[in-house]
Amino acid sequence: MKNFLLIIAGGIAAIVVLANLGSLIGLAITAALLYLVFKQFIKSDGWEKVAWGTVGVVLLLFSISNIPAILAVLALYVIYLIYKNWNKEQPKTRQSDDPFVNFEKQWSDLHK
Repeated sequence: MKNFLLIIAGGIAAIVVLANLGSLIGLAITAALLYLVFKQFIKSDGWEKVAWGTVGVVLLLFSISNIPAILAVLALYVIYLIYKNWNKEQPKTRQSDDPFVNFEKQWSDLHK
């Protein structure tokens, strides 16, 4: 049952990632360009700072328009958690002192 629920959650997360894939790619590109513009802004002086600042503001507005990509990032995180927990061992059940339970276990061991 646990694996079935993990499959359902993973499927939903995969659909969300695929639906927002374009937005995710756009956010990655604009974030990378924004980083490069920021580095150039720090290095420049005078009117160059104004030019790089203007380019930075425009790129910031472009990256804000890709906000649905945050849902895709969260869905990717959910997929990662599902992958990590897929084969996690179940907690061991406590041995029962009930003689009938022990008899069933011993009987199944005899049939092997």
